[in-house]
Amino acid sequence: MGFSGYLVFARSNRPLLEAPVFDSLDEDLKATLGTWESRPGGWQTLQFDFETWDDADLPALVEWSRAPACVADVSDSSLALVTGLDPTGQRWQAWLNLDIAARLLAEEPEDLEDQLLWLDTPEFHEAVGRKRAELDAEIPADAEGAVAWAAAAGVPAPQTVRLEELLRSHETFAEDLFSTLLDQLGFPPGHSSLT
Repeated sequence: MGFSGYLVFARSNRPLLEAPVFDSLDEDLKATLGTWESRPGGWQTLQFDFETWDDADLPALVEWSRAPACVADVSDSSLALVTGLDPTGQRWQAWLNLDIAARLLAEEPEDLEDQLLWLDTPEFHEAVGRKRAELDAEIPADAEGAVAWAAAAGVPAPQTVRLEELLRSHETFAEDLFSTLLDQLGFPPGHSSLT
């Protein structure tokens, strides 16, 4: 089993756990959070594997930090949906490990009785191919949104072509791909290992 949970990336001069969005966590839960090594400029990443993150938490975190922030919703280390938001309300999303996302999001037939039997049929592979093409078509817009978000964070604008390549790539661990995404977006590197 891989990691399932959230990677929250935001800027603060104080520990990110002091953000009000984490006030509801008791001390025992706070003690279980992983903290990645900070990146220069006060950029921090928290890693946690419990269901305490809510869609409303990202706007609240951006408002508190007065800086762009993003969250990766990771599933079993195999894929992640990254959502970024800046203080002006501009939002972007991108999938990491697109092929796995396409398999997960492929449209199932309405009369499907046994999902396991369907998984190895030509129809399943066609549905995955269609979903993969849909997701792939969104990558240029996803990359542009991510670049604009990074620019709002004050980092040098990355090349969208390299970002598109990254969004089409595959890594065994989606967490590694998330760290690489932050690198590609121009945030000075820290380390993605837990401390």
